[in-house]
Formats: sequence, structure tokens, C-alpha cells
Amino acid sequence: GTRMNRRKLIGGLAAATAASFVPVGSRRSAMAGQAADSTSSAVQAGPRNLITDVAGLKIGEASDAEVRTGVSIILPDSPAVAACDIRGGGPASRETDVLMQENLVQEVDGIILSGGSVYGLASADGVAAWMGARNRGFALREAPGVPPSPILPTACLYDLANGGDKAWSEQPPYRQLGIEAVEAAADTFELGTAGAGFGANSGGLKGGLGSASAISRDGMTVGALVAVNSLGSAVAPGSKQFWAAPWELDEEFGGLGTDELAAGPEDYGRAMRPRANTTLACVATDVALTRVELKRIAIMAQDGMGRALRPAHAPFDGDIVFALSTARREVNSSPLRAVLVTRLGALAADVLARAIARAIYEATPFTDAGVPAWRDL
Repeated sequence: GTRMNRRKLIGGLAAATAASFVPVGSRRSAMAGQAADSTSSAVQAGPRNLITDVAGLKIGEASDAEVRTGVSIILPDSPAVAACDIRGGGPASRETDVLMQENLVQEVDGIILSGGSVYGLASADGVAAWMGARNRGFALREAPGVPPSPILPTACLYDLANGGDKAWSEQPPYRQLGIEAVEAAADTFELGTAGAGFGANSGGLKGGLGSASAISRDGMTVGALVAVNSLGSAVAPGSKQFWAAPWELDEEFGGLGTDELAAGPEDYGRAMRPRANTTLACVATDVALTRVELKRIAIMAQDGMGRALRPAHAPFDGDIVFALSTARREVNSSPLRAVLVTRLGALAADVLARAIARAIYEATPFTDAGVPAWRDL
């Protein structure tokens, strides 16, 4: 079948690049052993099945239950090369132009996902202040009394109409939530009704924050973090089965199978709610890549949204995918880099689809109002 042909193709690409990886620094022996052990097995989820399985990353999150909103930050241990791709028709973002290849700064200090629509962009103000106070950020040259400029691309989803208390007058909570999120950065974090996905809804169900990871046969790690607030649904009409089920690993979102994955041309299941939408994602890898290569991986990762949500990239969505490299693994110049990028992009799309399903699977409903959670179906 088609899926088997695709697996054969990716397997062939894996064989073509398997000998080219050189782990960086003290991880050389451990990663080389991992690669040797994994070459004969299929792709596996990482030990946490979180984006933090990518070495050199932490995630911070904070939320406000009364407002029904939250913030998540992807925090690399050191400045990291990044790129982004925007496919939705209604994005709310900040500093995404910085990520264009022709611009000066090639690395970011963090990537922020937030609720709050345009108000949520202030989350980056809080993180920037926190980093500046600790001398973290970009500077052409250090000078006494001159703070650095933290580079913090930010994207926000719309959760203003979810029943939370938004009567904040001139004091939206996002600057403080940004500070709380960066201070909470850790290897493990909550999924579901948490972080940037705290107030999210998705295709008539409670949305949320999801994450997943994969380790390739030769030891490359790819992870994804996503806040799902989509117009489209993650489940098939009249079913609890996830559109992402063909890519599920280890029953990570229930192991319900695929036998009910069917829909008519305009059968979307639960009522869609135009306007209150957007899915925000970041995919990351430990492989050292250029910004141009990461841009292609971000583009390819968008397919994960198309696999896991129906429909995706609507005019009402502000869908955006960031891609980031922690550069913990170097790759030799041969064979072609394009083969490497193809493999990583395909993995990123699969991992993002899984992370979207996990967000809905883990979400819990608000007690007093709002849409039902998947677990209530």
C-alpha cells in the first residue's frame, strides 16, 4: 500500500545517511552507542515522549485559571538557530521576521507560545526583561550599562471568548505569565489543559498543550510542542478515534486504532467555531542545521497539522510552526544534506501529528462551562 511504500522510501533515505553522524562533545560515546543499538529497529518515542528528549531544551509553562489562559516557552540551553513557517490566515506573532535567512541575527534565545491573541504578545516583554536582567540576549559588543536584546519569536492563539475573566482593563496578565513560565523551565511539564493550551478549544472539544518525540534508527532526535486551538477536529466524525492514529506510538493517545477513520467531503463532525482558532507549534532536533534547512523542516512539519486536524490552515487559523536546532549532533557533508533534511522533515510531521492528538487526549474540561473534553465523549 501507499504507507508501506512511504516507509520503504524513508528507510532508504535512513540507510543513505546513517553513517554520517558525529555526536558533539561529551555525548559522543553515548550517542554512538544509541545509534548502533537503534539501526536495526523502527523509529521509537524518546524516554519522556516530550520535546525535551531533544538534548539542550527545557519547557516552561504558566497559566491563570480565572482568566483561562496561559503561556509556554521553548528554552534552549544556549542560543539556537531557528526558522518558522506560517500557514494560517490570521496569525498573531512577534519577531518572526527576525527568522528570515537574510537578516542579521541567526539564533534565538527562546520561542514563546501564548494565549490571549494580541494581548498575549506581551508575554515576550516579561521574558525579555527576565533574560536581560541576567545578561542573556544578542549584543554586537558588550558595554557597561547596555543590556542585551533577547531574541524571542512569539505566536499567540485566540482564547478570549472561552468564558474566562478577561476584565483586565489596562493590566493583561501576560507579561507576568511570561516571567512565571521562564522561571518554571524544566525537562518535564504538564500536557492538556496547561501552558499556552490552557484556554484552548479544538473542533468543538477542549483543546490543549501536546508534545511528542521520536528517535530515528541512527539516533537523531526530533520533538514537537503544540498548543491546539484549531478550527478543525482531531477526531473523525461520530468517533473517538484520532486522525493521527496511523502514526501513534505505544498507545500514547489511547490506542483506539483506525477502523472508524472516515468522513464525507464536508462532514466535519462537531460544530466548528470560526474566529476562536489557531494551532501553534515548535519542532526541534538535536542535529546541527542551517536556518534554510530548518525553514524546509518547518514547511514539511506543517503536514502534521494536515494529518491530525480536519480542516487545517483555515482563514480563521493563525497556524504557525517554528523549527529549532540545539546542534548537539553534527553531520558530515556527505551524502547530500537534502536527504538529511527530508528525513528530519518527515519525522517532524509525524511527531507533530502525534503531539496534536496527545493535546486533545490529555485535555480536561472546565468545571462550570465550556466545550466537552475528548475523555467525555
